[in-house]
Amino acid sequence: MASIHSTAVIHPEAEVSEDVRVGPYSVIGPGVRIDSGTEILSHVVIDGPTTIGKNCRFFPFASIGQIPQDLKFHGERSELLIGDNNVFREFVTFHRGTEGGGKRTVAGNDNFFMAYTHVAHDCKIGNSVIMGNAATLAGHVTIDDHSSVGAFSGIHQFCRVGKYGFVGGYSVITKDVLPYSKTVGNRPRCYGMNPIGLRRKGFDEQKLKTIKLAFRLLLQSKLNTRQALEAITHEVPQIEEIQYLVEFIRTSSRGIIK
Repeated sequence: MASIHSTAVIHPEAEVSEDVRVGPYSVIGPGVRIDSGTEILSHVVIDGPTTIGKNCRFFPFASIGQIPQDLKFHGERSELLIGDNNVFREFVTFHRGTEGGGKRTVAGNDNFFMAYTHVAHDCKIGNSVIMGNAATLAGHVTIDDHSSVGAFSGIHQFCRVGKYGFVGGYSVITKDVLPYSKTVGNRPRCYGMNPIGLRRKGFDEQKLKTIKLAFRLLLQSKLNTRQALEAITHEVPQIEEIQYLVEFIRTSSRGIIK
């Protein structure tokens, strides 16, 4: 049997696995599915349709799966999908999707959302992402794997943060953040590759040297972005990371922060 506190309220249509723990005064609504090993502490509210994976942890006053803060939302069925091993600290808010964004908000595995993080409708978050205190994603934002968004930073609708991208605290992001980069500022700038972060993630020196060469062409040469991409394609070893960087830039709809 699931360990459910006597003051918790679980809707009869919610599906809660046998070993899930639900703390005092938490409320789980209809259409919620919670997989094994997940722990919900006190005063958490989870509404549905929401699917939560294994071994997640929700701290007090998190609000998960509520309807989006979007005036275009008119009650259509939408959902929130959460993977395994995610941590949601105090007062984190996650909203379901809208018709204009595919009706789905998604978070992958092994993510850490610090207190007061907000993730709006139709966002797509990959794996091993860290969001600092009060970091905020507007609707339709994509955060790729192994990225970090610093405390009190805001990311505009439809922007992307590439893999291993680092956004410094108190930043205002209105264009795409390059993968492997460190980007920060109210009028944000890209300060090149993030070597310390990438070493911590296991990148070897040869790979770092290759990525650094690509960033030098992109940010420090007199080439425009189109010319820099041509140079990167012909002058930089085409390892997987470089191919991803080039494709990320070419598919940017809002432009990139340089």
